[in-house]
Amino acid sequence: KRENSMEMPAIPQPTFYMFKCEQSSPPGMPKPSCVNEQTRDLFNYLAQKMMENNLMGPVQPIRTSCLGRCQMGPVMLIEPGHHMYCQLSKEKIDRIVQEHILGGKVVEEFLIPEQFWGEPVNLAQ
Repeated sequence: KRENSMEMPAIPQPTFYMFKCEQSSPPGMPKPSCVNEQTRDLFNYLAQKMMENNLMGPVQPIRTSCLGRCQMGPVMLIEPGHHMYCQLSKEKIDRIVQEHILGGKVVEEFLIPEQFWGEPVNLAQ
């Protein structure tokens, strides 16, 4: 420790990361898309909810590319916990913010079905 240095408080790490898929498939592609005309403002809506609840900082909403579960989109992954929410809407985002982020209780009925989200492979040798 340096003498005479002001003791800086540690900057807390985020409580939650919210990874919202922002991948849109090209027009005419048969693959489902997490972003289309109806869902393209969901990330901005999520960010607005964070600001309204003074959550920016402790909660980091992050735009990502494909999370690999296109058929269940729009999807959002919340860490910690590997919680994958699917078929998002503004109403679902409201409940996820209120119940999961602020209330500490996962919104089970919005989670991706287990057949699409099995246990991760253990890579440790």
